[in-house]
Amino acid sequence: MVRTIFTFLLVIFSISFSYSQLFSEVDVEKCDSIFQISVDKNLSQKPINEVLVEIGKSFIGTDYLAHSLEKDGDEQLVINLFGLDCTTFVENVLALSRCVKEKQTSFEDYSEELQFIRYRDGIINGYPSRLHYFSDWIYNNVSKGIVEDITEQIVGKAIQFKLNFMSTHPESYKQLNENPDLIPQIKIQEEEISSRIYYYIPKDEVELKEKFINEGDIIAITTTVEGLDIGHLGIAVKMDDERIHLLHAPTVNTKVHITKEPLSDYLMKYKRHSGVIVLKPLEP
Repeated sequence: MVRTIFTFLLVIFSISFSYSQLFSEVDVEKCDSIFQISVDKNLSQKPINEVLVEIGKSFIGTDYLAHSLEKDGDEQLVINLFGLDCTTFVENVLALSRCVKEKQTSFEDYSEELQFIRYRDGIINGYPSRLHYFSDWIYNNVSKGIVEDITEQIVGKAIQFKLNFMSTHPESYKQLNENPDLIPQIKIQEEEISSRIYYYIPKDEVELKEKFINEGDIIAITTTVEGLDIGHLGIAVKMDDERIHLLHAPTVNTKVHITKEPLSDYLMKYKRHSGVIVLKPLEP
């Protein structure tokens, strides 16, 4: 029902606000090949979290690509399945997995699902409509019935983010640097997000609470960087050591891979990582 309502709003809204998609033919071919693999493996019959893991692993070896969504001109749905950062990796895997579960596996189905996930209420209405801060992404995609934030259930601690990074560092964002008139709207969004209460598991408690994390859960890593909320994210996978590891697109000059060390050990390697928020993908 929620998906139907948002789709209706998307159609109505698109009558007034036109937008375009940016992709290449190889993206269409990659999408089709993933959907064919899903048919071969009968993934539509498996739980959504298992589908995320299978499709996520199909991207292992894909190059990391930063700032892939920052393009000139009006905001548009950018699709690049051959260069991913941590956010676009998770978004694409989630969109593809939901399409598999819904048995709606055309490129158009996938692009519509990706837009629904990436934008506030699924509607493209300029640069500020993209869910830039991942805590805002969480809030909006919980409301859309795409994920469930289970962090509080596993005794996470309350946290309020004090967001201002985008509005105080516009030079780091192509669109804000070229269109400073957008900054006040971004600042309003930051204030709204900062008023919300979230929950996180401090990194020194992750190993103890690891048993509550399931394969296919989305792991959002909170950061100590001033003005930001989430510094990294990936997908939980269980390895031969029976520990939870992170399937992710790490950083520049790397490729999508699974961490050699368990999630808790990975977090301890970086001072800027303060803990995790755990999101359970919901069945479409």
